[in-house]
This record gives sequence, structure tokens and C-alpha cells, in this order.
Amino acid sequence: MGKITIIGLGPGDYNSLTIKVENIIKSAENLILRTSKHPMVDRLSAMGVKFESCDYIYDSADTFEDVYETISQKVLEKALGGKNVVYAVPGHPLAAEKSVELILDKAKGKVEVEIEGAMSFIDAVTASLRVDISSGLKIIDALRMDKQKPDTDCGNIITQVYSKLVASEVKLILMDYYKDDQKICIIKAAGVENQEKMEWIPLYELDSIEWVDYLTSVYIPPASENKRFKTIDDLVNLMETLRSEKGCPWDRKQNHESLKPYLLEECYEVIDAIESGDVDQLIEELGDVLLQVVFHCQIGREAGEFHINDVITNLIHKLITRHPHVFGDVEASDESGALKSWEASKRDEKQIDTYTEVLKAIPKAMSPLLRSYKVQEKAALVGFDWPDVDGAMAKVDEEVLELKEVYKTAKKDKIEEEIGDLVFAVVNVARFLKVQPEFALVKTIEKFITRFSYIEEIALTEGKKLEKMTLEEMDLLWNKAKTHKFYKNDENY
Repeated sequence: MGKITIIGLGPGDYNSLTIKVENIIKSAENLILRTSKHPMVDRLSAMGVKFESCDYIYDSADTFEDVYETISQKVLEKALGGKNVVYAVPGHPLAAEKSVELILDKAKGKVEVEIEGAMSFIDAVTASLRVDISSGLKIIDALRMDKQKPDTDCGNIITQVYSKLVASEVKLILMDYYKDDQKICIIKAAGVENQEKMEWIPLYELDSIEWVDYLTSVYIPPASENKRFKTIDDLVNLMETLRSEKGCPWDRKQNHESLKPYLLEECYEVIDAIESGDVDQLIEELGDVLLQVVFHCQIGREAGEFHINDVITNLIHKLITRHPHVFGDVEASDESGALKSWEASKRDEKQIDTYTEVLKAIPKAMSPLLRSYKVQEKAALVGFDWPDVDGAMAKVDEEVLELKEVYKTAKKDKIEEEIGDLVFAVVNVARFLKVQPEFALVKTIEKFITRFSYIEEIALTEGKKLEKMTLEEMDLLWNKAKTHKFYKNDENY
């Protein structure tokens, strides 16, 4: 069984190699370079060092993931075949080297692996920039920015910005986090004598630099005041300030109980924004709902009960466990199947044994219209439902007749019961027709107000006041209002 020794070639200056790494290179029986595109390679060739490059793998693979997978497998197989392998990478082996990560994982329990460090490109870049990394530094692979996100509150070094195409892609991603004129530093061959090149430019010029190559990195300094968007952390910190002794007296006074009406109010305002189609208004109102969530989380944190991260973690766990048809082995080919899967997972999670418990678990704080809709919806999941909307409509007719039998009597309890039955039956029809009864009622209320406003306006133009008019006179104007189109494409008026 062979052995794998992984070494770093440093940023490119031969003088930066440690004596130990230099001796390993000179005595290597099987030296494999991840790439020969490194300033050190010419010196190795001049010294007569024999090596094998993996550059050909870059040309034949479809993705960089495939490249690193193939390289790591190649190194491992040589060692498994009984050869001692020295695998050399640019910079430090444990600084943004995916192939090394894969080798270490594959070799566990199979092959002995040693790592000899080197001066990394990070050392060279920070030395050239004269950056104090104690304030925080994040290293990001330009080819993995779909998973590695910039942190605007600390410095970021983007590695492997090896072409104008990559630079362009990096720029577009960074513009989601920073303002277009954010100052960045593009640096090539950091620490390599007579080759290092560095230039500070605004972010929007990143893909216009002609001299980028495989030794190019990009540095973005902390930009807490110049980032494009605020984050949830910014909001959490702001709420902490508002609740502090130096904050707002009103905010400090609030608790979970006192905030209840505001949460309900903000939710209704989100619905109004959705109905209006005004995106700016929707953004504002969703922010107000989010404020309520962060407000409650800060109160919970102060009481030592929970943190906003508990809320987020719980939500993520719930979304995963409630979607076994996405993250598990349950099949759901349509919306109905997905809903049944969700409900089954919820019953298992909450240890609900009967469907009656499911109905009782629907919050009583919900509006009665919405709660009745939910009760019917969940009862339907077990087949307790009309076969079609005709059955639901017939039930409405039946309830109307039952109300007619009692509405002129003095039996108030019975009248209340029959009105409740009728409303419940109407909600059932709405459910079959996929109409939310609350929203339908809201539109009817608005329609009523609009028509009422119309008849009052007409009455005033005729010199009349509504309270002085007869019902017949108002009814004539009401019927006229019903034929008036108040809005473009309004077919209901």
C-alpha cells in the first residue's frame, strides 16, 4: 500500500517554499501537480524535477466538480496501487482546494495521507493589501458562488477569477450584495516578484479588466454601509436596539400579548396589498409582518425562552418533515396528494390519533369563515364530503328552507343555529368552487360601499339627503348603481 503526501506550492515565489516541501519535491517518486499553470512550475522544470500534470482533465471534464472528482480518484488509485504519491497544489493544501478535500474523504481507512503546508495565496494577498484579518475574512471560490455567499460585514477574497467570463459572473452575483460603485481590489500573482499586479476599481468595472488570469483574486473590504440590501441580522440588531434602555419607550413596553392586534392588522394589510396588485405596497406590508416576527423573537430572547434562530430552525425542520413527497419516499403526483402527505406528516409529528383531534386543533382565534373552511377541508381529506358542488348547493337550499321556518318566531337560539348552518353551507359551496369566502365577502362589502356612495352622490346632486328619502327612492338609485360600471372591464356592475 502506498502513501499520499499533499504539499502546497505557495503563491508562486520559489523563496516562499519551506525547506521540507522543497526536499519532498526533489525526492518524489510520483509527483502529480493539480495544474502546471503556476509560476513555480518553470523553476521545477529547470531543476529537472519530473512531474505529471492534471491539466488534461480540465479539458475533458464537463464541470469543475467532475475535474476535482477525477483528480482525487486518480491520486487515490495510484496510492492504492502501491505507489507513494506526492500531490502538489497551488498555495496551501487546505485553502480553497476542493481536490484535497475529496482525497482526504476518499482515503479514510484506506490510505495514509500526510499534509505539508505552505504559504497560501491568502497570506500573499493580505500581505499585499496590508489587511488585518483579525477583523474577519471570508474566502470564496468564484466557481462555487451558488453555495458560498459573500458576507458584507467582513472582508471577502474571491479566488479563481481566472477569466473575463468568470469575472463577469462574479460581478453579477456581487451586485446582489453590494452597490455598483463598491470599491474592490483585483490582484494577480500576489506575492510573486515582478509578476504581482493590483488595482482598485469600482465593482461595475470588474469584467472590463483585460489582464485577469488563473492567478487572479478579488478582494472586497467590509461594506456594512455600502451593501445593496439589509439582512435579517441587521433587522434583529435594530430591534435589539429599539428594545434597549437607549431605545424606544413604546417598544420596550410591548409584550407578546400587547402585540397580538398588530400582527393581525398587518396580515390583513398584506392581503389588501395583494388585492391591490401594488408591488411596492406589498413589499412594505410584508416588512411590517416580518417586523412583528422579529419583535416577538426579541421579546423571547430577552426572557431567555427562544431566539429567532430557533424559529428559523424549527420552520426548516417542519418544511422538510412535512414534505416526505419531496424529501422522502412518499409519492404525490398532484396537489391533493401533496396535501394528504402534509396532513399525515403533521398527525405523526403531533401524535394526533383521531381526525376529530385534527379538527379541534384548528385555531379558534381564526375568523369563523376561515375556520369553517378549514374544518370542511380537513374533513374532506377522509372522504366526508359531497361528491360534487351540486350536493353542497342542495344543502344551501335545505338550510334556507329551515331558516324560513323559524325566522319569524321568537326562538332566538334556533334562529341563530339556522343562520349558522346556512353560512356553513355557503362556505362549503365556496370551498368546492375554490373561492375563499372571506375574500369574496370583502369584495361584496367593498361593492356595497361603492354602490352606496354612488346613490348618495346622485341624491346630493338632486338636492336630496338620504335620511329624507324613502326606501323606494333609494332602491331606484341602488338599481341604477347596479347597472353602472365603476371600473374598467367591470362586468358585475
